[in-house]
Amino acid sequence: MSRIFITGSSDGLGLLAGRLLVDQGHRVTLHARTDDRADDARKALPDADAVVVGDVSSVAATRSVAAQVNALGRHDAVIHNVAVGYQEPRRIETTDALAHVFAVNVLAPYLLTALITRPDRLVYLSSGMHRGGRADLVDPQWTDRHWNGSRAYSESKLYDLMLARAVARHWPDVPANAVDPGWVPTRMGGRGAPDDLAQGAETQAWLAVAGPSVTGRYFYHREPHSATPTGPTDEDALLAYCADLTGTPLPA
Repeated sequence: MSRIFITGSSDGLGLLAGRLLVDQGHRVTLHARTDDRADDARKALPDADAVVVGDVSSVAATRSVAAQVNALGRHDAVIHNVAVGYQEPRRIETTDALAHVFAVNVLAPYLLTALITRPDRLVYLSSGMHRGGRADLVDPQWTDRHWNGSRAYSESKLYDLMLARAVARHWPDVPANAVDPGWVPTRMGGRGAPDDLAQGAETQAWLAVAGPSVTGRYFYHREPHSATPTGPTDEDALLAYCADLTGTPLPA
């Protein structure tokens, strides 16, 4: 039996992955943005061990989430599922003066990775849309470019893939992989999304507890797939950028 923490798990893919893992006999810690959503998560999955609360668009709140998780004890795996989509019509700025999409989709997984007691496995949710991103960190906060929500989302999902690859290199004893859940009918994906919601959640749950021991790979429906190539220089530049924004380097 494993203990797994899943970010962004009050509904959608995160909640579904939590349900799969609980049904398999694992212990699951859920995460919700607000107290009201935490109540909803407890009702939806009453057999979950715990629910931690915090709006991870804020660096301070993300630190609080990490502290809450660590206070519960060491987790065997962390699934970095939390994300916002590509529907934002303009650049929304967080309390830390960062682009909302970047703060939630990229900086939160980075900071939680750096602060949560190191698990045995790490899973990062990417997307097939990552192929529309660029790895060179040119204006990642969209302060100089005209806002494009779809492009900003694509870049964030490429950064998530790069984060998985970078962590895989720096922590070779911790399998860290990225997942494309597919275009699935969640609140983010919309009702008409054509992919299988169950398989999208199944792959991340599988990688968290029983997947192959490979690391730094990109999976779709339990199978390794090709993805946009990135190199250590760009990946480490992303780590350094996130460390500078948060004041927290990835532990050696």
